[in-house]
Amino acid sequence: MWTFVHKMGSPPWFYRFATIVIRWLLPTVLLALLAGSVWGLLYAPPDFRQGNSYRIIYIHVPAAVVALAGYYVMAIAGLVSLVWKIKMADTAMRAVAPVGAALTFVALVTGAIWGKPTWGAWWVWDARITSMLILFFLYLGVMALFEAYDDKAAAAKACAVLSLVGTVNIPIIYKSVDWWYSLHQPASIKFTGESAIDASMLYPLLLMIGAFYGLFALLVLLNMKAELLGTHRQSAWLRSELR
Repeated sequence: MWTFVHKMGSPPWFYRFATIVIRWLLPTVLLALLAGSVWGLLYAPPDFRQGNSYRIIYIHVPAAVVALAGYYVMAIAGLVSLVWKIKMADTAMRAVAPVGAALTFVALVTGAIWGKPTWGAWWVWDARITSMLILFFLYLGVMALFEAYDDKAAAAKACAVLSLVGTVNIPIIYKSVDWWYSLHQPASIKFTGESAIDASMLYPLLLMIGAFYGLFALLVLLNMKAELLGTHRQSAWLRSELR
């Protein structure tokens, strides 16, 4: 395991690894997104209370779930950067931030679209929605810090600290509906006990969550390859890869 982690810290090895993974991940993700979207948006039954308006769940929930998981990925990369000074961890942080921000934005927008017919308002200062908005600003903060410093080592350190500090917001997002009065519905998918969503609606949702995880991985790998192309464009190993 440690040997694999050590290899991941090598730009030439990672570039080749990412190229191979992207090659099979791209068609897999596209197929899963297409199948999950058609299944959920067209073939899943309407909800007995919300009718067809609930179908936005097949975009909203996967985007929110993966946005939260993506922040942990960024924070772990920040920890690795601070403790072991591995440059590829800095690259990973920088690659994850815009993808996480985009997913959080999608979750906020689709939540607003869902909230209008459900609550009668596009936006309410609900505990979960507000904490998701904070998550969006945390992602933007990491992106801004990378651009604010001329010294990229100092920028990476500042971003790592912000990433780690921001992890306190993740359990708040998860538990907000339990800790405070909330218009937001509790979790429909439960790993202990019976889920509050019928299997005919659950399976396409699980497929879409898996597809969004794949999409996240694909976009992060593409971003990391782009970062390597920019920072190592004069390197002999990269010129040999591009031949």
